[in-house]
Amino acid sequence: MRDALAKGLESLADLLLKLPQEHSRERLLSMAAREISDWDEVALVRVWQLRDGDICERCALSNECPQNVKCMHLVASSGRSLANPGEVWNRLDGRFSRFPIGVRKVGHVAQTGQSITVNLSEDRSWVVDPKWAIDEGVRAINAQPLLFRGEILGVLGIFVRREIDRDLARFQRMVADHLAMSISNAEAFEKIRELQGRMELENEYLRTEVEEIRSFGEIVGRSEPVQQIVSKIELVARTDASVLVTGESGTGKELIAREIHRRSQRKDEPMIRVNCAGIPASLFESELFGHAKGAFTGALRDRPGRFEAAAGGTLFLDEIGEMPFDLQAKLLRVLQEGQYERVGEDQTRHVDVRIIAATNRDLKSEVEEKRFREDLFYRLNVFPIEAPPLRHRREDIPALVAHFVKHLSKRHGMKSPSVPKAQLQALAYYSWPGNVRELQNQVERALITSVGKSLRFEVSGMGNAGAGNSAGVDSDAEILNESQMVELQRRNILKALKQVNGRVYGDDGAAAMLGLKPSTLASRMKKLGIELRAKRRPWDE
Repeated sequence: MRDALAKGLESLADLLLKLPQEHSRERLLSMAAREISDWDEVALVRVWQLRDGDICERCALSNECPQNVKCMHLVASSGRSLANPGEVWNRLDGRFSRFPIGVRKVGHVAQTGQSITVNLSEDRSWVVDPKWAIDEGVRAINAQPLLFRGEILGVLGIFVRREIDRDLARFQRMVADHLAMSISNAEAFEKIRELQGRMELENEYLRTEVEEIRSFGEIVGRSEPVQQIVSKIELVARTDASVLVTGESGTGKELIAREIHRRSQRKDEPMIRVNCAGIPASLFESELFGHAKGAFTGALRDRPGRFEAAAGGTLFLDEIGEMPFDLQAKLLRVLQEGQYERVGEDQTRHVDVRIIAATNRDLKSEVEEKRFREDLFYRLNVFPIEAPPLRHRREDIPALVAHFVKHLSKRHGMKSPSVPKAQLQALAYYSWPGNVRELQNQVERALITSVGKSLRFEVSGMGNAGAGNSAGVDSDAEILNESQMVELQRRNILKALKQVNGRVYGDDGAAAMLGLKPSTLASRMKKLGIELRAKRRPWDE
């Protein structure tokens, strides 16, 4: 007897030393159940924890469940069968994988916080399967609440092949108390790791974007298309509705998404951007949902995905039309149910994320061509917003140029130069196939290359734009012969001279507007017979 007691105390001491060293809740529970089940006369050990109901419709005890909201989930199991030595008792499914609160031994302990000790020789009312107990030699059951700081974390159930006396019950109570404390510590460590992972992920995703966000964090412009965009943003920002932003490349779709997030109730949480066109198809699922250690070659540690990084905030799916077709169903599930699993992991995770998607493709055509799921399209297209191309909001060009000059000058440590009116007028005539992004690049290039206190732009084709063609020189509506081209050039020069009242030289002169050197313009005017004389206005002839 004394040897058995000493052995039991040694096993207990060994377990109590191991419990606080394990910082993974899943591994902790598995290890505790396995260690306890190895003790003499222990037949089966099980641990349940309180979680949301997930299999209510097919649960064996659904008829006894009063709420179908929360229940006790079996999270660890270990034991040895005498009747069937090959039988595995570490499975977490089966009839008793869930217990409603207040139902049976486990539910009663979870509800009351009071332990239950049953010696089967005295009371068999708590035994669901008496034959199993007899066959396995189980003579007593002890169910202990896992209590930590007044909170019930779960229930520890121990089935033993001997009667449970007061000393053994206190022994088991001690185990439950230490296990509860270790569970709480493991959950705290997991929460810390999760937060650290999210912070690392957010830093990784946002590091390359921070400077741009600081510089261009507002929608610039007063044109009618911009005012319509702002009105739509104000309408949808206060909701959690999914938004689909469409438009040509460079029109500021991401800026619209950021404005929606900035004006929403989620503004204090992160907005994470995913460039769907820049992720290899083989890594797409891992990038979105994360992966478990060892899930694939190179998965050296658990890694949260971008959905976890955006938890509580906004996930911006840029170029959504590039998402692999086979992954669109998994994205749809997250949008519908708020659930997903990491790659290589069975645990279902819940996430609260607002989705804003963007594309320069015609998704309706993609749906018709079976390259994009129709159900996903309608789920994303709850509130559509179209970003207008720059050629449809030319009146915003001066404001955009001023905005870019201010912030880019600050970024490059330069003094903000002036922008001649003639240059702004010339910019307004250009077709801007690259939209606002192209304009930004041109401003930055001009800041670098211009000499003096004013900017001079060198946009290919800008100098010939504007002669009756508001879309620039890229129109292919008609083919002009040589004489027509000469006349078009003559009219274009006259129009420029008229706007600057005949000035050729200077930052506000016609040469600057046309993107030409003054000497080149003077030579061209002489060739075309355009003369500037006092009291003579050749553009009015």
